[in-house]
Amino acid sequence: MAALYVYGVVGRGFTWMFSGTMRRKFWSRPRKEKEPVVAETEEVKEGPALVCPPLRSRTYVPPEDLPSRVQSRIRELSGSSLPSNWQDISLEDCHMKFSLLAHIANDLGHAVPNSRLHQMRTVRDVLDFYNIPVQDRSKFDELNASGLPPNLKISWSY
Repeated sequence: MAALYVYGVVGRGFTWMFSGTMRRKFWSRPRKEKEPVVAETEEVKEGPALVCPPLRSRTYVPPEDLPSRVQSRIRELSGSSLPSNWQDISLEDCHMKFSLLAHIANDLGHAVPNSRLHQMRTVRDVLDFYNIPVQDRSKFDELNASGLPPNLKISWSY
């Protein structure tokens, strides 16, 4: 094997030696041993546990005076007397539509969902939407209340 000697550096194969010392020992720093990491324990606060809020009831019963409420809101928004066919007033004006739906939703506690907003084209559409009662019951509750035959029972415990 050929040897190369230049200014105190000797090269033999893949190992380089500097004045008799291996390259790795010459160029690398001495390695420090890692100290074990001690995890500090924190005291756990014994406060009240997070409690889930009660489920929001989506039950809605339309009021009996719904047409008069909507008519008064439209009278406030339009500022003038209403025609006899006030239920056919168009809601093409976005500001009027938003104001009407926002006031009614605030008054009744029941809002038009986003997926149905495009269907509210006239005041009659708004009245039709708000005249439908909403029950917050599952299909199992409805089946149980409908009077099942004696051989069928719904048990909620597993």
